[in-house]
Amino acid sequence: MPGGAVSPVGSVDARRVEAPVTVKTYLMCAFAAFGGIFFGYDSGYISGVLGMEYFITTFEHLDPSLATTNPDAFVVPSWKKSLIVSILSAGTFFGALIAGDLADWFGRRTTVIAGCFVFVVGVILQTASSSLGLLVAGRLIAGFGVGFVSAVIILYMSEIAPRKVRGAIVSGYQFCITIGLMLASCVDYATEHRTDSGSYRIPIALQMLWAVILGTGLFFLPESPRYFIRKNNKEAAREALSRIRGQAPDSEYIELELNEIEANYQYEMAVIPDTGYFDSWINCFRGNIFHPNSNVRRTVLGTSLQMMQQWTGVNFVFYFGTTFFKQLGTIQNPFLLSMITTIVNVCSTPISFYAIEKVGRRPLLLWGALGMVVCQFIVAIIGVTDGGNPHAVSAMIAFICIYIFFFASTWGPGAWVVIGEIFPLPIRSRGVALSTASNWLWNCIISVITPYMVDSDQGNLGAKVFFIWGSLCTCAFVYTYFLIPETKGLTLEQVDKMMEETTPRTSAGWKPHSTFAEEMGVNYNDKVVAEPTVAQIEV
Repeated sequence: MPGGAVSPVGSVDARRVEAPVTVKTYLMCAFAAFGGIFFGYDSGYISGVLGMEYFITTFEHLDPSLATTNPDAFVVPSWKKSLIVSILSAGTFFGALIAGDLADWFGRRTTVIAGCFVFVVGVILQTASSSLGLLVAGRLIAGFGVGFVSAVIILYMSEIAPRKVRGAIVSGYQFCITIGLMLASCVDYATEHRTDSGSYRIPIALQMLWAVILGTGLFFLPESPRYFIRKNNKEAAREALSRIRGQAPDSEYIELELNEIEANYQYEMAVIPDTGYFDSWINCFRGNIFHPNSNVRRTVLGTSLQMMQQWTGVNFVFYFGTTFFKQLGTIQNPFLLSMITTIVNVCSTPISFYAIEKVGRRPLLLWGALGMVVCQFIVAIIGVTDGGNPHAVSAMIAFICIYIFFFASTWGPGAWVVIGEIFPLPIRSRGVALSTASNWLWNCIISVITPYMVDSDQGNLGAKVFFIWGSLCTCAFVYTYFLIPETKGLTLEQVDKMMEETTPRTSAGWKPHSTFAEEMGVNYNDKVVAEPTVAQIEV
């Protein structure tokens, strides 16, 4: 600044400056997280529907009296159960991949709105169904819509959220997923005894409400400023950032943050130029996989992290919990028990809002994996040694709930937070899309194979399946220790620098020492921002 004077913002280290977080900013991010509700609801309602008497009677053409005279025969066959559950994940896998391109071509917000529309079409087909074909087709189409939303909402929230609360804000997405799962269980519980098609059509049709609310509300939210920077439209980015941060477009807060975003993008494009459509996808796999800052390393990290989240086995409880609890024999109301597990899921997730910013991403994932390992092996051991004892079954259910607590407060939100932070802007939309697609790929695989592992007419593992989930959570613990970096308290641009200069095990101690704006020569109002003194930084 002229004469050595410093402005209110110029007197603060540009590496640490950020506009105050306003209530408006919180509300914008919180509403975007609403997308998790129909993701969770769509994943959760099917567990109860597959166990409803009217649904089984209609889709399997069975005599309702079999429910009491021969309950083992009054079920949806394993192959149909596998198909109905997994086809949604298959559609979501491809939807997430397509969303990576759409988010860069048309914008993050527009892609989510399009996903809501596609989802509604799929739900209409499901609601109208009374046979397997139309139900499967509807779930496949709805899956494309969920893929659009699940991939891009994380991207959108990560790009608009302030760095100090970004982890908590993105965790809100997982919280909304748990609310969706709980709502699905509550609706299933309320309609299970209906003796008409409303028993399954009401839970299915209600999904449209969540999509309409999200799609309508997004029309009133700003686009991501980082999308506009990618499109070389700095003035539009300025206006969007001004709305998000609640500051005047010409304020120094906005100028400094915008310059840093632009400089980081220029730097990344100089390192990994985008020369065409296919090249932009190939960029996700360029570099040395053993280098902590290479693109391929980040892509492998994001996709494997989402794989590990599915390996925890939590969707086994939410997808097949009702039918699994029926197998335990001593459970009088498996629908009620499934609802209780979703309530535990909802009540546990808000813990991550505080912990993910206070404790950090890496420790949270480490301790979460360890807690799940202990609970899962206890459930499996009890099931093998004394599974027919009502008291033993009660203990199993208690540890399943504790296991859900560990997942909901750690790996549930933590995996989504990290994938939204580790990719540089030129490949961010595609990197997040690939990571989300990995989540749904493994979701689909688990949905396909689980009935064959657990059902009494197939592998009949029963509670022994928790030995598998416990072993996979052990892998997740080791994976986190060696590969997950700490990104707490950094801007998305600073995460790039941190990954370039540290290893995952030393990342927690890294502090920003320069800005991309300084390195790329981007100045404020054509003047270099004054370097602050130590006293100014402490202020």
